[in-house]
Amino acid sequence: MINSLGINKPKKKTKVVIAMSGGVDSSVAAGLMKEEGYDVTGITLKLYDDAKTSKEGRQCCAGQDILDAKRVSEQLNINHEILYYQKKFRKEVIDNFIDSYSSGETPIPCVQCNQTVKFRDLFQYSKNLKADVLVTGHYIKRIQTKRKSSMYRAKDFSRDQSYFLFSTTQEQLDFLRFPLGDIEKTQTRNIAKKLNLNVSEKPDSQDICFVPNGDYSSVIKKFRPESFKSGKIIDIKGNVIGQHDGIINYTIGQRRGIKIAEKDPLYVIKINNDNNTIIVGPKEALKINRIILRELNILGNIDDFQNEIQIKVRSTGKLLRAKVKFNSNKAEVNILDGESGISPGQACVFYLNDRTGDKVLGGGWIDKTFNKNLST
Repeated sequence: MINSLGINKPKKKTKVVIAMSGGVDSSVAAGLMKEEGYDVTGITLKLYDDAKTSKEGRQCCAGQDILDAKRVSEQLNINHEILYYQKKFRKEVIDNFIDSYSSGETPIPCVQCNQTVKFRDLFQYSKNLKADVLVTGHYIKRIQTKRKSSMYRAKDFSRDQSYFLFSTTQEQLDFLRFPLGDIEKTQTRNIAKKLNLNVSEKPDSQDICFVPNGDYSSVIKKFRPESFKSGKIIDIKGNVIGQHDGIINYTIGQRRGIKIAEKDPLYVIKINNDNNTIIVGPKEALKINRIILRELNILGNIDDFQNEIQIKVRSTGKLLRAKVKFNSNKAEVNILDGESGISPGQACVFYLNDRTGDKVLGGGWIDKTFNKNLST
């Protein structure tokens, strides 16, 4: 008989591994699996030296989170393990973040974390444990048909995390389960209270775990101090109009901190790592209508891209109408609605609306952006 996870086994003989971060979402996911009668093991990843991060920031995977995950596991009476992945995390996520940011891009380390230590390494560890599924507390829907499993935006759009999971492979998606995809955050907290979990009122993590209080420059200064080399600020006509104190202090679309007096506001339009320059211009120069993607991960079928689809270029952004053309391992995306402030290093995620909802077709990393004034 097929159980609620789609496995042809009795629940008590179905081995479920839960990725437990110590937050309310993953704790509730573990509680739901335990309540249903599955054989549950919680696994928490220690990813960095929390002694070097701020105690004031609300971060994930910190020391207190590991203690919370262990306490929840004890409350639920499930097995719990801690995997020490600090070296993997430093190499795969932190170093990549530093390289990307130092080159003038705007990286998304949470996607890279999911792509590497969580959905690649934890996936393999779960397989080694002979688990039947890997469960997480992400707000995402996974729908199984006879042909394949597909990913959809969560019921609660305000909590949807599909943008951060675009790089999930088909093999991983077939193995993963997301029990919170069909509920809202308020319901999650109510379930935590009913289960009497100590994390029911715990605030959501907001900061990047290895970036104290969102201070990116302090991380770069520690690991890559040469990135603070001063250089020229140039307008879109090529005129030198000022000096900057390091390209890592700027992001695409930034207005404050440029420190140049002009009649009309100036925005950071381009960050050029090759010659250490910042290009600034009017707000209209930020509008992007075409982007090139690298390192694609495609979950949909080629037929899905024959007509207009929708895309997201930032996690909190709206869905934009677009057309996609593929060329080898890259994609050219023409944004029909246009969007401002898109930066290389960010992700572009593909969606197709069908009768079930907004289906995730995959995505890629933004390599170049174009507007009528210049390309970046």
